[in-house]
Formats: sequence, structure tokens, C-alpha cells
Amino acid sequence: MSDIVLEEIFIKRSQQKKKTSPLNFKERWFILTQEKISYYDYDADKMKRKGFKGSVDLEKIKCVEIVQPEMGAPLERSFPFQIIYDEGPLYIFARNEDIRAQWIDTLKQMVHHNKDRMQKYHPCFWVDGMWLCCQQEVKQAMGCKVLDGKNGTSQRRKPRVREKPLPPTPTEEKVARPLPPEPAEPSGLSVGMTVRAEYDYSPITAQDLQLKKNGEYTILEMSDPNWWKARDQLGNEGYIPSNYVVEAKTGLEQYDWYCKNMNRSQAEALLKSENKDGGFLVRDSSKAGKYTVSLFSKGGGETQGSCKHYNICTSSQGQFYLAEKHNFNTIPELITYHQHNAAGMVSRLKYIISNRAQPPSTAGLGYGVWEIDPRYLTFIKELGNGQFGVVKYGKLRGQNDVAIKMIKEGSMSEDDFIEEAKIMMKLRHENLVQLYGVCTKQRPIYIVTEYLSNGCLLTYLKEGLTQHPTTVQLLEMCKDVTEGMAYLESKQYLHRDLAARNCLVDSNGTVKVTDFGLSRYVLDDEYTSSEGSKFPVRWSPPEVLLYCKFSSKSDIWAYGVLMWEVYTLGRLPYERLNNTEIVDQVPRGLRLYRPQLANERVYSIMTSCWQEKADERPSFQELGLLGKVCGQTRPQAGHKD
Repeated sequence: MSDIVLEEIFIKRSQQKKKTSPLNFKERWFILTQEKISYYDYDADKMKRKGFKGSVDLEKIKCVEIVQPEMGAPLERSFPFQIIYDEGPLYIFARNEDIRAQWIDTLKQMVHHNKDRMQKYHPCFWVDGMWLCCQQEVKQAMGCKVLDGKNGTSQRRKPRVREKPLPPTPTEEKVARPLPPEPAEPSGLSVGMTVRAEYDYSPITAQDLQLKKNGEYTILEMSDPNWWKARDQLGNEGYIPSNYVVEAKTGLEQYDWYCKNMNRSQAEALLKSENKDGGFLVRDSSKAGKYTVSLFSKGGGETQGSCKHYNICTSSQGQFYLAEKHNFNTIPELITYHQHNAAGMVSRLKYIISNRAQPPSTAGLGYGVWEIDPRYLTFIKELGNGQFGVVKYGKLRGQNDVAIKMIKEGSMSEDDFIEEAKIMMKLRHENLVQLYGVCTKQRPIYIVTEYLSNGCLLTYLKEGLTQHPTTVQLLEMCKDVTEGMAYLESKQYLHRDLAARNCLVDSNGTVKVTDFGLSRYVLDDEYTSSEGSKFPVRWSPPEVLLYCKFSSKSDIWAYGVLMWEVYTLGRLPYERLNNTEIVDQVPRGLRLYRPQLANERVYSIMTSCWQEKADERPSFQELGLLGKVCGQTRPQAGHKD
């Protein structure tokens, strides 16, 4: 082998997988010589190179440049760069900016005289069938940004002398109180840009700015990821909920028929609830970067009606179509045509069905607001009794639907929770029940949260579903929980009591995780001790049962049990055993059986969550591939099902 110029341990993204997921990112030992850059598997304990995994000849390299990190990427993937050669981009993630700059500079100097160097490149990633920077859907498409100078060659620093690569920094489970979420600007939006309001918003505090649907506003400040300071066209300034606005003129999001992030089950639930023949919406397809038209029809003498799903195809010329003889340059043109012509579908698109009638939940009820005046609450009906007391449905200021937990005295460590609530309110995800605020000036204290009309997931599984739920419905429920928990995991936040009883279901069938972290503040010995009858023994792994050792991996175990609850439609785990028997037998290898509705691939996901050793269980990020791993199939583009 030629003399080594540089070597380092990097994270590498797989080039072969069709869909991007956390499973595609592997640590590899990279070695740069005068002829090629090669990468290997390695033994992390002995710091020795193992199997050869691949290489790129330097003479084939066309471009070396940084890549803008994806929104929400974990810290270890904050410094990506790309090596472009004949087979496409090789994405590599450095541990810090200095190492990245060193490798980029060295590689640029070494390939400076290559013949086929590029003049334009893509500054963002190719992800799931699309360039994030320019939305082109052809991987070989020409870059959208011009390189500076001669292929971006710069003279920042000389490469340092070869040294032994450092081992990867070990990651430890952090169970202490997490820090507030770091502010993160979403991809494509920045201070000074113009945004369009997707919903009306009425100010609740003097600091807020009123939003009018489809009005345009200028972003002035983005230091808080949930509340941005903005200016309207009349010069008024104030804070707005960041999830109520999108970039002005951003494609499909300006149309009411486009339902972003809606899955198949949710689309069917919404269309059936409206019950209009010819009701339709456009949603993201299961194939990333593609779109599906979901249509409700009562044709053919059907009394109940049914939903059909048509994937929007792209021709070789880049035009869009549902029926092959009717091609259009844009999706809005296609929709307009089919609003007047069925052209092969069961019906023309008659009525726009939108999920934008109800605005999303906000992180709190105003910028910086966490204490709520109880005089603004109206109690309407009791929903049930929880661990901390009675839960009621009500209204805030007569307009916002809320759930109100009335905390019975002596059930909670109140002072600790009140401090934690300020942090919890900043957690915002579409699969988490939003905490709006607390009422702490009187006793009992109140916890005010988002209200979900379909109630507890456990009850919904037993009573709310049809007698014969589809496997797609059950899988979507699990995926909803996965995504909410992956967000908590990314914030180093533990749930500690994940179960179907601690998830809620909204009117569209979306499942959201609730009561995350609250178990830390329970004062009931029967609940906090693993010997207690209220302790969630049936959802706990061996290390919790034996040593009360909680981590994100104990949440993973509980998630596997929750999946089992979903696929048994709400049965009690280990239903024939008492808690003492479970504590005795689970550490010795007892596991739940495969539910009848779960195929082997779904059950393999459950059992992966129940590995005896915590570090052998997957993360929630890795479980994000659930639908693909379980072999979920959808119709081919342009075909109905």
C-alpha cells in the first residue's frame, strides 16, 4: 500500500439503500493514499482495522465539498462532506469542523488536475429520491450551485501529520433533567424571509402577533424554535407560532388540497368522516418525494363509499400524470384538469377535503407563557381518573379545546414538576401531546394539555376500532409512537412509563404519546418501587425490574410491549401471570408470544426490543424504518388499489 496521507474514523452513509434511515449510517476507518480513499470496518475495542468495505480512486473524483446538515440531524452528523465520483455522492461525517476542513483541503489539492471536475454541485443531500436543495428527482441531475474558483479549491491550512485516529466518543445515557431543545432553523427558512400563514392565529399575550390565513409576514428573529418574531405588512411586530407558517410560494403547501405528512390511514379516516362523493386530497406517498391522490367515492351502488388511492407518476420528460394520455407540467395543473375530468378514475375530483381546518397545537399558549390563569378555564366534562387525579375536558378562553389534569395533593412532587414544566413546554412534535401550561397559584394545581377527541389508545384499541382493523392501521399506530419517541430520544428525554394507556388518539386517528417524564414526580410508593402493585412491571425490562435502572433502552423495551398491545387490540401483557411471577421469569428469558395479527417481520421488531442486554436493543431512530422493515406494500405509481 502507498504511504498513508491521512486516516480517520468517520461516519459513512450507505450509497446503496433506496431509502435513507439511521440504519444506513455506519462508522468506518478511512485511509487516504496518493491513489485512492479506502474505508474499512474496525474493532472499536482494539482499534484495529478489519474487513475492507470499499474505495474510490482519486482520479475518478469530480468534486469535494461540504454538505449542509439536515434539519434535526444528531450531533455526530453535524459536519458532513461529499466526494462526488462516477457512481454518485459519497457522504462522510466528520467529528468536528477542523477534521472536515483538513480532509476537504487535502483532497481538493490531490484531485486538482483531474479532467472531469464539476463546475456545479448540490449543497444539500440526496434523500429518498430527491435533492433537498433544488427538489430535482433525478440523482444524476446537474448541481444547482456554482463552485467557487477552480472546483472550490481553497488554501485554508496544510494537512496535519498522520496520527492515530481517536476512538469514537462513547455515548452515555443521560437520565438527568435534559436541557431545553436547541433552537434549530428549519431547512429553507431564515431571518428576513417572507412566510405565509396556513392558519389564523389570535394573540393570547400582548407579545403575540395576529396571523391571518394566507397573509404574508417577514421573519425577524428565530432564537426560539417554537415562537418566531415576525412583522406583518402593516408594520406590526410580535411572536407567532412557527408551525403556523410556511415559506411563501413553496409549491404544494399553498393549496388546501395538499395534506402534508398525512398517511394512508389518516387520509381514509378524514375522507370517510366528510362522506362526500368525489371528496379528495393530495398527500405524501409512501415512496419519498412522490405524491398520492386519495379519493372518496360512492360509485357503483356503494352505500358506505370507499377510498381509492392513485399515485402521481412522472413521465420520462418530467411531466406529471394519473392517466397516461393526460400529462401536465405541474401537479396543480393536473389537479385542476381532474377536477373536471375523471379520465380513468372512479370519479372526478369534486370536493377539496383539507386537514387544515384545525390548526396544529402550539408549544404553549403564547411566547414565554407557561402559567395560565385558572379563571380562563371552563370545565365541560370529566374524561376519567389518572395517576395524579381527575382529568377533565374544557375550554381555554372559550375557544381552545384543552384537557385539564387536576393534581390531587400529595400525589406529585409539585415544586420539581413546575420547574420541569418550563422545559417540557418547549418539546413539540406532531406525535407528542402538547403541554400548554400549568396553573400553580392555587391547590390543586392544574396541568393544561392538548385535547385529543378519541381518547386513550388502549380504550381505542378495545372499543374504537372496527372489528377488523387492517394491518396498515396497526402499523401506522406503531409508527406514530416511534416518531414521537424518536424525538424525545433526540432530546435525551426518557418517558419511563410508555404504554398504550399513556398514548392518546386524535380525530384523524393519529397517535400521540403523553405523560412523558411524569413518573419521576410520583410520590406513591406503590408506583415508584418495583415491588409496588402500581409499578408498570409488565412493560419493564430486566434491568428495571432488578435494579431500577432506567435509560432510553428501557423505553425501547416498553415500546415493544406497546406494539404487542396494538397487535392484540389491547390485551394485558402476560395476562395469566401476576407481577411477582413476571419479575421472576422475565429476567430468566420469558417473552410475550406473537400476536395473531402480527406477521413474523412485525414480531421480529418486538423481539428486538426485548433483548436481554440493553445495548443490543435498537434505538427509536433505528425503529423509524418500521414500515419498510415490515414489508409494507403500496400500489405502484399511477395504479389504484
